[in-house]
Amino acid sequence: MMNRPTKTGIAGTLESNDCQVTVEPTNDDSLVIQIESVVKARFGKQIEMAVMDTCKQLELVGATVFVDDKGALDFTIKARVETAVKRSL
Repeated sequence: MMNRPTKTGIAGTLESNDCQVTVEPTNDDSLVIQIESVVKARFGKQIEMAVMDTCKQLELVGATVFVDDKGALDFTIKARVETAVKRSL
């Protein structure tokens, strides 16, 4: 069963070592991930993989996921994505 957001879901803060994740519904089955990060040059791929893995586990479709990262660790990113997705459903 695929999960499709019905409203915007937000989790996290813009504090140091945290990230804010926003999940918004789209008009199709695509999954778009947009990342802004203070450490994107060095850890952008790792952040993207953490977000993508979490979205796949939650079977998310029809969403745009915005991540505004302030140096969060992987487990924090995954938790924020999961919470934002669940809030959007």
